Amino acid sequence: MRNAVSGLTDDDLARTAGPGRWPLWAVIGHLACQRVFWLCDFAGEPGAESTPFTNATWSCPGDEDLDNELNAEQLVAALDSTFAIVDRVLDGWTIDSLADVIDRSDWDAHWVHSRAFVIDRVHSHDLWHAAEANEILTRLGSPRIDPWT
Repeated sequence: MRNAVSGLTDDDLARTAGPGRWPLWAVIGHLACQRVFWLCDFAGEPGAESTPFTNATWSCPGDEDLDNELNAEQLVAALDSTFAIVDRVLDGWTIDSLADVIDRSDWDAHWVHSRAFVIDRVHSHDLWHAAEANEILTRLGSPRIDPWT
């Protein structure tokens, strides 16, 4: 993903997949920010302060912020810093700990999930937005994101 984004211009990153859709910079920024939300804000893992998204619960590109555009360099840094959190979690959480339940019902009743759910949520969210980014990258004639290589 970082390779697909790294060489793009600001004009490229401003492209959308269609009317009413987020620009590419927001799609990728949102993807990275949601890693911080789920792993740090929700699951309590450290590392948010090493990313551009120190307030991921309340301010992520796309969701709450379409004004502060991110350039390719900023997106690569965001992807790298947030994947470092993913990598650390995958190294630290054991198979047995995946059943552990994280209860944030003080936020709302539906915020109770297992660690396995959190990993699945981050992974499926990345894939969802990578597919969305690929719609735009294809139109640009740029290499697409291939999660299997």
